[in-house]
Amino acid sequence: MYRIILFLGLIALAAGGAAWVADQSGDVALSWDGWRVQTTLPVFVLALGVAIVAAMLVWGMLRALWRLPERIRRNARERRHARGRHAITQGLLAIGHGDSTAARRHADVARRHAADDPLALLLHAQSAQLEGDRGAARAAFHAMAEREDTRLLGLRGLFIEAQRADDPVAAVGLAEEALKLAPASTWASHAVLGFRCARGDWSGALAILDNNLASGLIDKPAYRRQRGVLLTARALELETVDRDLSRDSVMEAVKLAPTLVPAAVLAAKYQSEAHQTRRAMRIVEAAWLAHPHPDLADAYAHVKLGDSARQRLVRVETLAAKAPGHLEGALAVARAAIDAAEFARAREALAPFIAAPTQRVAMLMAEIERTEHGDTGRARAWTLRAVRALHDPVWTADGYVSDKWRPVSPVSGRLDAFQWQMPLAALPSDNNGAIEASSFEQAMLATPPSPRRGEISGKNLVEPPREQEAAGDVNVPPAAQDNSPARPAAAEPAPVPVPPPTEAVAASAPPLFRARQDLPRQDLPTAAGRPAPAIPAVIPIVRAPDDPGIDDEPESAEFAEQIAPVQGQAGGWRGFLSRWGG
Repeated sequence: MYRIILFLGLIALAAGGAAWVADQSGDVALSWDGWRVQTTLPVFVLALGVAIVAAMLVWGMLRALWRLPERIRRNARERRHARGRHAITQGLLAIGHGDSTAARRHADVARRHAADDPLALLLHAQSAQLEGDRGAARAAFHAMAEREDTRLLGLRGLFIEAQRADDPVAAVGLAEEALKLAPASTWASHAVLGFRCARGDWSGALAILDNNLASGLIDKPAYRRQRGVLLTARALELETVDRDLSRDSVMEAVKLAPTLVPAAVLAAKYQSEAHQTRRAMRIVEAAWLAHPHPDLADAYAHVKLGDSARQRLVRVETLAAKAPGHLEGALAVARAAIDAAEFARAREALAPFIAAPTQRVAMLMAEIERTEHGDTGRARAWTLRAVRALHDPVWTADGYVSDKWRPVSPVSGRLDAFQWQMPLAALPSDNNGAIEASSFEQAMLATPPSPRRGEISGKNLVEPPREQEAAGDVNVPPAAQDNSPARPAAAEPAPVPVPPPTEAVAASAPPLFRARQDLPRQDLPTAAGRPAPAIPAVIPIVRAPDDPGIDDEPESAEFAEQIAPVQGQAGGWRGFLSRWGG
């Protein structure tokens, strides 16, 4: 609207000016070197306007001719750039589709037509990675690292290539250089933090964590938790080297992360040694309410050194009452009751979990049967149930199972990755969710016992008395309840394939963390193909008729050695110190 009004105003002004010039009277005379031109004023004004327009046209033509070569070059450059951009777009799409041949072809076109474009270098590097040409990929990333605008991207590419080449020294150097250029770089911070944790450089890891907080990569609650984890790791490492620094570190860690189990256990130990019993109990109780754990129960039971077994039982019952109905509380009460020879109390604590026992529940029931009545047959039956029982919670991170807590995951290098949870077993399960035994175990269970094996003090362990079976006191596998050798055995399931042990996990882990995987070899698989904590390999012993009986001393000692690893999972300060110090 305003433009129309302005246009009409200009036309009115031009018409008014032309009318004014036409109304003027007089002549205009030009005299130059004997030439004389005389005309009226309107004619002169019109001729002057035509001359100006003609001069402008001539100047425009001359200027266009002068700039023609530059315009031709610019148009050609724009066409090449357009072709290069098109090749980059198609190449990136080909990489997304996984077409390495098309990606390489478009990368060559982009390099010819848009060699200076950062995306062309990126396309060239990614197409080389897709084809497996590591040398070409490194060359492209080196070229990107030399440019100011793509330096960080080039360093990240070289970092990934160094990881794939199993060169941790080069990788950590690249990550540290990238962190200097961009302190807020998430990948560089994560990598450097993981490297320093893997080397045990806890002071350097704490410095990186402070930098993450200052750069805004993590918020305050996450910073407090992760700092508590790093301080706990340093305290555990210095426990036998510098106890003062270890004590200071773990006490700060408990303030930052009061629910962190290893920090609470170690802090309670130091407070107990300093005769600060109430403070030690409060620390353990705070962590127990969030995450019940056997080490917390063990620390709580032994918070007063020199107490009797009955005093420890009372204390553990108080702790278990703070999380009623929890499995760890029942296991802790049963362990303390067995140590105090209160077997009825131990049975009562484990009663809610007998229908679907875990391995630790079954092994504690086996210990109760063997210690209270000397009934080796029932103890053996419970031990066989432990072989087939559900797994107990373990320290797990990224599918990897560890026998003790660790500050970082050996698979991904993630901080505070280990969680106390039940692993997903890779063994097949029936409709009820119970883990099936392997064919070897089923064959052993179906083997009829020798005459001397089935009788102890007049009791038939293979076929228990009917009143005991009805009361549920004996849980004998179905294959062991029939001692008739003429009965045909049921079809055995196919053997369960067991994945490779810890080395398979180490091979799949990033090489920068692979060197730190010093975990002990473990046997049972998990759903991710990684090892789970092994249970005692208890196999029924089939004796020949001329072998000594089941009650003789050598087999009892062997049986005690077999169940000792599970019996000692939550017992005593000595076991606790060996686990956390090992």
